[in-house]
Amino acid sequence: MDALTAIRAYSAAQGSAAPASGPTEAAAPGFDDMLAGFMGQATDATRSAESQIAAHSAGQTDLVNVVTAIASAEASLETVVAVRDQVISAYQEIMRMPI
Repeated sequence: MDALTAIRAYSAAQGSAAPASGPTEAAAPGFDDMLAGFMGQATDATRSAESQIAAHSAGQTDLVNVVTAIASAEASLETVVAVRDQVISAYQEIMRMPI
C-alpha cells in the first residue's frame, strides 16, 4: 500500500474528502472484504481437496495431487486461524484501553 492509498483510506474513515492531488486510484478493499477473501480462499481450497480425495477414490488422480490439495487447504486454514487470532488479540487490547 503506498502513501496516497493510506491517506485516502484514512480520509474516507474520517468522513472527509480524499486529497485532490495525485493520480486516481481505486479504493482499497475494506477489512471485511479482506476477511471474506481469506474465508473464500480457505473454502475453495477445502473443496478442491475434497474433490481430489473423491477423484483419487475413483481412481482418476494420483496420490500426489491429493496430498498437494490437502496441504494447500491446511495452509489456507492456518492463515485464517492466524488472522482470527490477531483480530481477537487486537480486540482484547482495545478493550483493555482506559476510557
